[in-house]
Amino acid sequence: MTRQKSFKTRVRTRMDKTGESYTTARRQLLDKAGTEPEQTAAAAAGVRALQLPEAAVRERTGRGGEEWFALLDAWGGTGHTHTEIARRLVEEHGVDGWWAQSITVAYEQARGMRAPGQKSDGYFSAGASKTVAVPVDRLFEAFADTSLRERWLPGARIKVRTASAPKSFRADWEDGSTRLVVGFTAKDEAKAVVGVAHERLTDADAAARMKAYWRERLAALKELLEA
Repeated sequence: MTRQKSFKTRVRTRMDKTGESYTTARRQLLDKAGTEPEQTAAAAAGVRALQLPEAAVRERTGRGGEEWFALLDAWGGTGHTHTEIARRLVEEHGVDGWWAQSITVAYEQARGMRAPGQKSDGYFSAGASKTVAVPVDRLFEAFADTSLRERWLPGARIKVRTASAPKSFRADWEDGSTRLVVGFTAKDEAKAVVGVAHERLTDADAAARMKAYWRERLAALKELLEA
């Protein structure tokens, strides 16, 4: 987040010196650097800038992505918050709420206001999933039962917030600064999918580390339950 804020400051400094638009100044700096800010960490975390499906966004909203970006630029979108941008799309242009959020996120990423994978609250998240050949109740138990969880997630300090068998499991992780949101879906009577989202991570590097961690731990979970 610090590097992203620093880059935005450099963009605005160039704007003041050259009179360029935010978009032009940003592109000039990126061309000189030869890379996107946060690109390496974001790629490692497995996150990419949101790409709007052009045909779908035009069909559903009446404009293409670049047209929306130009309209938001004319309004001064880079000087507004995520909530303000999304609200304007809904209230002033009649865009459906889901599409308003999608356009807003894509716009923020395109204009350097948000790193790929970064949520509107400034945090990042890491996700992983695994299909396991056990009933969904057993998969849920592997998270909810402390002794069983210790066998595939040793040493992890977890404070359970809510557990709704066999659908969801939410918990604070370690010192409580980050959170786990876990969902379970039955594929059939003897197979289920678990999806883990590790939320409120501070940057793309942390997201990369936790993504790798959860992939490894879910592999260990699968090996344990299918043994």
